Amino acid sequence: MLFFVGLAVVFGCVFGGFIMAGGKMAPIIKAAPVEGFIIVGSAIGAQLIGNSIGIFKGAVGGMVKCISGPKWKPQDYLDLILLVGKLLAVMKKEGAVALEAHVENPDSSGIFGEYPKLAKDHAIVGMICDTLRLVVIAQGNLDADAVGDVLDNAIKTHHHDELKTQGTLASIAGALPALGIVACVLGVVKTMGAIDQPPPVLGGLIGGALVGTFLGVFVAYGVFDPMANRLGQIIDEEGQVFKVIKEMIVGTLKGNPIPLVIEAARACISHHNQPSFAEVFDGLRGK
Repeated sequence: MLFFVGLAVVFGCVFGGFIMAGGKMAPIIKAAPVEGFIIVGSAIGAQLIGNSIGIFKGAVGGMVKCISGPKWKPQDYLDLILLVGKLLAVMKKEGAVALEAHVENPDSSGIFGEYPKLAKDHAIVGMICDTLRLVVIAQGNLDADAVGDVLDNAIKTHHHDELKTQGTLASIAGALPALGIVACVLGVVKTMGAIDQPPPVLGGLIGGALVGTFLGVFVAYGVFDPMANRLGQIIDEEGQVFKVIKEMIVGTLKGNPIPLVIEAARACISHHNQPSFAEVFDGLRGK
């Protein structure tokens, strides 16, 4: 909702101010389809040249994400702590071997099945299962700090890959003003071909050409640059789930008490998504 409010403010202030100053929308409306086709089409083509199809699709998905907001809500963070906590409780009570059925076949795991939204996320399931699989193979004889280093590298790699989609939107924002100039220059070339026309005709042609520059700058700094910034915020926030996983597993391997493990996990979560200590503690105790 906030995305559309912001968009309405941007468009309302720009075009509303133009109309209040006595400007006429007719020339802009007339020129916008062709100028927009040149600018947007060339921007899309440039991104297809400069990115893999996966990153390009991710950027499109990132635009949708800017509208819908972060994927993970407060309940999801609570569920994640409970999911990892229950798996680690199995390891403590029954030994590392008891985890094998859960990490090798998470789709049939009763614990994963309690949290279907999390179980559908391949990155989350992969990090949990791959790390606990190491615990199973090593029969619990793992250096906790070494596991922490492995998880840090995995988190950095995942975060770096996610930021590529944000970089694509930022690249589009950076290219649009220049592509707007390209559209404007083509409009000027068209105008020069009609130099023998009367001033009213030439004025309309020149005005139409300038619409290209306007659209390039307006869409870049009024739409795509803010979207790139917002997507970066969302990526950072969604990455907190992996830090929660790391803190819980490493803390447990170090032999830390459950309250400390819980607090370390909660500390990775933004306050507006952070479950209370009582919610987590009671959930792990089965209340």
